[in-house]
Amino acid sequence: MKPRLTTRLLLLCLSLAFAVVFALPADAAAPQDHWVGTWATAPFASPNKDAVLGSQDVTLRQIVHTSLGGSRVRIVLSNEFGTDPLTVGAAHAALSAGPKSSEIALGSANALTFSGKPSITIPAGAVAVSDPADLKLPALADLTVSIFLPAQPIRTISQHGFAAQTNYMVDGNVVSQKTLEAPKTFTSWYFLKGVDVLAGASGAAVVTFGDSITDGALSTFDTNSRWPDVLARRLHADKKTEGLGILNEGIGGNRVLHDGVGPSALARFDRDVLSLAAVKYLIIMESINDIGVATGPKNQHDIVTAADLIAGLQQMTERAHIHGIKVFGATLTPFVGAGYQSPAGETIRTAVNDWIRSSQSLDGVIDFDMVTRDPANPAVFAKFADSGDHLHPNDAGYKAMGEAIDLKMFTAK
Repeated sequence: MKPRLTTRLLLLCLSLAFAVVFALPADAAAPQDHWVGTWATAPFASPNKDAVLGSQDVTLRQIVHTSLGGSRVRIVLSNEFGTDPLTVGAAHAALSAGPKSSEIALGSANALTFSGKPSITIPAGAVAVSDPADLKLPALADLTVSIFLPAQPIRTISQHGFAAQTNYMVDGNVVSQKTLEAPKTFTSWYFLKGVDVLAGASGAAVVTFGDSITDGALSTFDTNSRWPDVLARRLHADKKTEGLGILNEGIGGNRVLHDGVGPSALARFDRDVLSLAAVKYLIIMESINDIGVATGPKNQHDIVTAADLIAGLQQMTERAHIHGIKVFGATLTPFVGAGYQSPAGETIRTAVNDWIRSSQSLDGVIDFDMVTRDPANPAVFAKFADSGDHLHPNDAGYKAMGEAIDLKMFTAK
């Protein structure tokens, strides 16, 4: 082939290549807005002991505190642990009009639909995601979700048992009513699993996965004082991380290796971590209940070793890494003096913490043990952080935990 012809062919190929690149749609290479979790909780099975729920028409008005803001919202409802189909007759979302109140801001109100319809029947074992609603949701806001449940068989509730939040129940279908008249209050979340927002291209979520200490046990109600709440406020205040949402997947009494309050951490991992929207980071703080049940002074059962727990933590880490999620291990806080503490349990806790601090599997370490323990007696809580049961932090302890997390481990971009 002649050199001149070869040059012409090369130039022709280059011209075609450039033509293909510039013919692509403008939005093909541009980052897109996408759905990101702004709030979540971990439902589990609870027998229906409420004389009202299911026996008559009721409206549940439940309040959640968001982390990440966005231009549109969608709500995730759960019948994952139900033994009967669950019919939701109507659903509604609006900003709360004020703290400790059932009142909603009508200017933000949206009737929710599901595949274009105002109602939906969720099969037993399933979830339902609403259609997008045009609700401009600020970061760190209280969102009110109202759902109408017509009378129907409800033997098992998909419930998060501890909300640290006052919610409301009233007879009839009043999902769009500004204020509920003489509502009954409750402090769980029923059939509610998550809230997603349409966020910018850099938006992503951090899952905090654990037991009662992540759930916020003994924190002050209606104040959002859990350590994940403290972290959410810090992330939003920092320009480098303001695009990150926090999804609290703690369950009080939960364990890594055995079912108890809710399925084990290993059993619920896909449901409560991998299925959530735009998860980029995972913080795991769990094992203390495994240790206490196995080694406590009374009724020892479901015996585990430090090696067993470390293997469980490694399994969750590997499963998250498969999905490109970075995993941070959080050390277990002190528990000497708690009801199920023992010397054997303290030995296991120390071994698990040593592994967390030195593991090459994890992408980072958050040393909650270090910031909550008594410097003079590291096996017990510092007085400023102890709620009084020597197991759970108080508000000051949760604040110290949330503030101890190095934000340099995160980036939304």
